[in-house]
Amino acid sequence: MQEPPFAPGLTAQVELTVTDADTAQAVGSGDVPVLGTPRVVALAEAATVATTAHQVPGGATTVGVRVELDHRAATPVGRTVVARARLAKVDGRRLLFEVSVTEGGSTVAEGRVERLLVDRRRFVERAARPS
Repeated sequence: MQEPPFAPGLTAQVELTVTDADTAQAVGSGDVPVLGTPRVVALAEAATVATTAHQVPGGATTVGVRVELDHRAATPVGRTVVARARLAKVDGRRLLFEVSVTEGGSTVAEGRVERLLVDRRRFVERAARPS
C-alpha cells in the first residue's frame, strides 16, 4: 500500500444531541442518566473518521488502534456535544489525532486517537479467520 495522502492539520467535527439511548444507563457504563463514556469515545472516533474520509485511497480504510480520552464533564439528555478531531501526525500508515468534545463553552472530553490505514479486504479476511 502506498503512503497515505494525508497531511497534518486536517480537521473535522461531528455533533450529537444526547438522547436516553446515549446515557451511561443505556450503554451499561454506569447508572446515571448522562452521556456515557463509550458514546463519547465513539463520537471522538467518528470525528477522526470524518477527518480523512474523502482522502482514503480506494480499497483502503482506517481502523482505530488506540484511544486515550479524559472524560471530564457530565452532559445531560437534550444537550448537544461537538467532537472535533485534528490530524496531528502522520507516521507511515499510522495517523495520530487530537480530539476534543465540547458542550457550549465547556470541555466534556479531550485526548488522542490513533488509527491505522489498512487494505479493507485483507483486514476483513484476517478478522474472519478462525483463531
